[in-house]
Amino acid sequence: RAGTSQGKGSYLKDMKKNFFFFCNDSDLSMRTLSTPSPALICPPNLPGFQNGRGSSTSSSSITGETVAMVHSPPPTRLTHPLIRLASRPQKEQASIDRLPDHSVVHIFSFLPTNQLCRCARVCRRWYNLAWDPRLWRTIRLTGETINVDRALKVLTRRLCQDTPNVCLMLETVTVSGCRRLTDRGLYTIAQCCPELRRLEVSGCYNISNEAVFDVVSLCPNLEHLDVSGCSKVTCISLTREASIKLSPLHGKQISIRYLDMTDCFVLEDEGLHTIAAHCTQLTHLYLRRCVRLTDEGLRYLVIYCASIKELSVSDCRFVSDFGLREIAKLESRLRYLSIAHCGRVTDVGIRYVAKYCSKLRYLNARGCEGITDHGVEYLAKNCTKLKSLDIGKCPLVSDTGLECLALNCFNLKRLSLKSCESITGQGLQIVAANCFDLQTLNVQDCEVSVEALRFVKRHCKRCVIEHTNPAFF
Repeated sequence: RAGTSQGKGSYLKDMKKNFFFFCNDSDLSMRTLSTPSPALICPPNLPGFQNGRGSSTSSSSITGETVAMVHSPPPTRLTHPLIRLASRPQKEQASIDRLPDHSVVHIFSFLPTNQLCRCARVCRRWYNLAWDPRLWRTIRLTGETINVDRALKVLTRRLCQDTPNVCLMLETVTVSGCRRLTDRGLYTIAQCCPELRRLEVSGCYNISNEAVFDVVSLCPNLEHLDVSGCSKVTCISLTREASIKLSPLHGKQISIRYLDMTDCFVLEDEGLHTIAAHCTQLTHLYLRRCVRLTDEGLRYLVIYCASIKELSVSDCRFVSDFGLREIAKLESRLRYLSIAHCGRVTDVGIRYVAKYCSKLRYLNARGCEGITDHGVEYLAKNCTKLKSLDIGKCPLVSDTGLECLALNCFNLKRLSLKSCESITGQGLQIVAANCFDLQTLNVQDCEVSVEALRFVKRHCKRCVIEHTNPAFF
C-alpha cells in the first residue's frame, strides 16, 4: 500500500508540473517543466485557472492577454484506499457520451484550433479524440491578442511527437488577423511543416519578405498563399540557399497557384517581375490596391504566367489601356477580370479584352468612367458567355449599351448599374425580357421607375433587386 500510495503521489506531482502558460514576453519565470502536451488557447476574459491544480496567484492573474496552456490528459480519479467516500447517486450519462468515437471526431472537425484544445481538457476520452491526426490537417487561430508565435511552437511540438521535428499531417495554417504573428512564427511553420499546402496570414502586418521566402522555400507543396494586408511584403521568391540547392531541372520555380497580395501597398513592378518569374504556375492572382503597379508590371506577368484564369488589379490607378492590351494576351484562358476604379481605362482597353478573351465570365469595371456604350456593345458581341458584369459609376453607359448586352448575353446572372445616371426603366425592361436567369440586379442611385422594377420582378422571379426607390418593395 505504501508503494502504491507513493506511486500515486508521484503521479499527481508530475501532473502539477505539466502546466505551461504563454503570457507576456516580460514574464520569464514561466517555463516548461515537462514534455508539453496539448495547447489551449484561452480568451482574455477567461477567469483564473482554479480547478484544484492551479491557484489564483501570479500565474493566473492574466488580464488583457490571450493565454496558451499546455497540460497533460485529465487524470483518472484517485482515492486513497483507506478513505471511505460517501455514496453519491450515479449521474445519468450525458447524451454526447453515447455517441461513437467517429461521430465525436466529426463534430470536433468543425471547431477552430483554440476550441479543439479546450475540448481536450474535458476528460480522458475527449483528450484522445481531440488529438486524432485527422483533426490536425488544419490549424486555425484567430484573435488580435493571441501570442501566435508561441502557440504555433507548442502545437507543432505536440504534433511532432510521432514524427520528430516534422508535422507530416499538417496541410493548412490560417492565422488571419493575428497581428502578433512575426517572422518567428512563420519560421516555425517553415521548419516543421514540409507538407504545407495552404497558408493564410492576411492582416498580419509584422511579417517580412524573409519569413515568406523561408516558407515558400521549405514547403515545396505550397499552392495557396494569402498575404493580403501584409504591408511589409514586397516580393515572393526563394531564399538564396534554396536557389543554390535546387537542381537545374527544377528551374527554381515555386508551386504556388493562388496568390492574394491585396493591400500590399509597397509592391512595385520589379517585385511583380520577380513573383512572375518564380511563380509560373499561377492561376489566381489578386493585386487589389497595389497602387504602385503600372502597365509595365502587367507585361512581366503575362510573359511568365500564361495560365492565369483570375486577375484583379482593382484600384491600381496607373493601369491603363496599354495594361489591358497586355492582359488580353492571356486570351481564352482568362475567366475573371477586375479593373474597378482604374480611371485610365477606356473603350480601347475593353475592346482589347473583348476581342481576345472570348471566354470571359466575370468583369468588374466599376468606376471606369471612360467606358461608353461602344465598349459595352463590343464586349457583349464578343464575350457572349458573360455571367457577371459590374459597370456601376460609368455615367456614359446608357440604355443603348444595355440593349446590346441583353440581346447577346442571355446567360447573365449578375448585373450592377449602380449610379449609372443615363440608365432608365426602358433599358431594364429589355434586360429582364431577355435575361431570364438574372439573379442579382443593382440599380441603386439610378432614375428608374417603380413600374420598371416590377417588370423586372415579374420576368426574373429569382432576381434580387438592390435599389433606392422607397416606393418599391
